[in-house]
Amino acid sequence: MNRKPWSLFITFNLLAALLMAAAPAPQSIDTNPPEQPVKLIFIHHSTGENWLTDGYGDLGRLLGENNYFVSDTNYGWGPDAIGDRTDIPNWIEWFASENTPTYLNALFQENGQNSDYTRSLADPGGENTIIMFKSCFPNSDLSGSPNDPPGTYEELSVAGAKHVYNTILPTFAAHPDKLFIVITSPPLSDPTHAANARAFTQWLLNDWLLENKYPYKNVAVFDFYNILTYSSAHHRIDKDQVEYIQGTGNTLAYPSGDDHPSIEGSLKASADFVPLLNYFYHQWIASGPPQIVNESAAPTAAGDNPVNPSPSGILYGSLIDNFEGQAPAGTSGWEAYFEDAAQSNIACTPDTQFAQSGSISLRFDFKVQADSWATCGIYFDTIQSWASGNGITFQLHADQVNLPYHIDVYSGSPEARTTYVYHAATPAGSDSSWVQVDIPWSSILRVEWEENAGTPLDPTFVTGFSIGIATAPEVPESGTIWLDELSLTGDAAPAEQPHATSLPSVPEEEPATWLPNLPCVGSIFFMVFVVGMIWIFQRR
Repeated sequence: MNRKPWSLFITFNLLAALLMAAAPAPQSIDTNPPEQPVKLIFIHHSTGENWLTDGYGDLGRLLGENNYFVSDTNYGWGPDAIGDRTDIPNWIEWFASENTPTYLNALFQENGQNSDYTRSLADPGGENTIIMFKSCFPNSDLSGSPNDPPGTYEELSVAGAKHVYNTILPTFAAHPDKLFIVITSPPLSDPTHAANARAFTQWLLNDWLLENKYPYKNVAVFDFYNILTYSSAHHRIDKDQVEYIQGTGNTLAYPSGDDHPSIEGSLKASADFVPLLNYFYHQWIASGPPQIVNESAAPTAAGDNPVNPSPSGILYGSLIDNFEGQAPAGTSGWEAYFEDAAQSNIACTPDTQFAQSGSISLRFDFKVQADSWATCGIYFDTIQSWASGNGITFQLHADQVNLPYHIDVYSGSPEARTTYVYHAATPAGSDSSWVQVDIPWSSILRVEWEENAGTPLDPTFVTGFSIGIATAPEVPESGTIWLDELSLTGDAAPAEQPHATSLPSVPEEEPATWLPNLPCVGSIFFMVFVVGMIWIFQRR
């Protein structure tokens, strides 16, 4: 009897079985509703209202059945009727302006309905945990070109829309106890700028968080746009994985007589969205306890170079500038300004002969006439979040003690900065050595000549920093101050590595449990041993 075919059959099947056993089964995705009611608020206009409404999109009812207590905003809602304004450029007013704390407080506290949907749950109390927001279909009419990079101001263009979402991201980082869900704008029937709209939604979905090295799991994107462009297009959970099927068209496939999505399209979006929202929620909760550091601060992010700002200028680490030759990202470097006066002069330069650490410090030489001023500062192109720290710290040296100076931190927006100030004098010992200066946020107050004078700085919206001299009447000042190691203070523990939340990858696989508890090399020897025994059996 020829045993070779039979023994080879055994060999191949045994190897196949071992290899299959060595390939662990994928971990299932959790699409179950939250165990306890979770408060959710949706910022929208007419398309969102239709989506929520019973008998149209049924989203409000379905969310309630999944343990979400739903509230919403609409036209006329909120302080300054901010609910009227939900176009893409308006998100900066909502999430990155000097009025943002007021709007967010109202948004977090809102528990009312502005659309017709069934709410079967009782209000569980507390703040809204999930913040959903969406612009309506006119916002898919984006000018420009599909590959335009982020611009420098907000407008309805590809570049302007990218600028907006980069600008508001620091606010989301400063509120890790909230889950922010971006709902992309629905498509238009007009194909004129359809390719731009598709390119922008793809950027939001795939590139936005990655380009910014965003390190938290509290931001996710649902592609409402894609679902409405083709009958087989989806963004959903299917067979324990996130499934994204892109439509073959870029225009509205579910019209209702105009560009409002139809009942059919809205129901399709609800079916895709609710299980995906459950998944986003569990991913966020699993990432760790959602806590705010120092009231509004976000944890410091780890990364390949955590002390450097991300491409959009969001500072996730502690170091602002160590003056070793490279200007802080998003600035033109340190710039000197002074009041026009013939007898005043100022220089703001790197000093390679004197430094507290490294080889360079910032030297601020000034001669300021009476009743005048001079500053040396950096000014950011985009809003920064400095909320990962409890304040500002730096090393200071001066050519004399008791020299009055002030620290300015600028807030608001790069186009309309507001000023917060801290007054001090060069401390004892600073004339002979470096002295560390620590300034908490609560001590940096709105200047007296601006609205809301005396209110503390909100470090979530920083657009600049300077050191300056302001002289009293008939009292000129002159001298030199050196700065080094300008940083944030009191940073939280590092968070995990950056990741994308819009299209999550399949979770890490778990090892098979029934094989012998061998290391990888031991497993190889085990298979070689089995094959060798079969070979010996063949030779007998």
